[in-house]
Amino acid sequence: MMYGYGGGMGWAWVFGLLALVGIALLVVLMVRLFSGGVDRNTPDPRNAPDPRTLPAGSPGRSRARQILDERFAQGDLTAEQYREQVQVLGEGA
Repeated sequence: MMYGYGGGMGWAWVFGLLALVGIALLVVLMVRLFSGGVDRNTPDPRNAPDPRTLPAGSPGRSRARQILDERFAQGDLTAEQYREQVQVLGEGA
């Protein structure tokens, strides 16, 4: 009988390894928590299409802009009037 002198030391490396993995996971969790993490539901603004390059009927443009585009295409507005109205809408030219 060993009476507690080194009998259980064979598994000590497992507990040490688990402790290191636990510390690493805590560090990763803390970094993600304090950096704001990644919200998968919010679209990335860097990937948003440029409204100036969208076709007139695309869902990215407002209905007012679509009507304005149609009127310009039909010749109801001059280029200057069109630019002025786009600026009023705040959608850029």
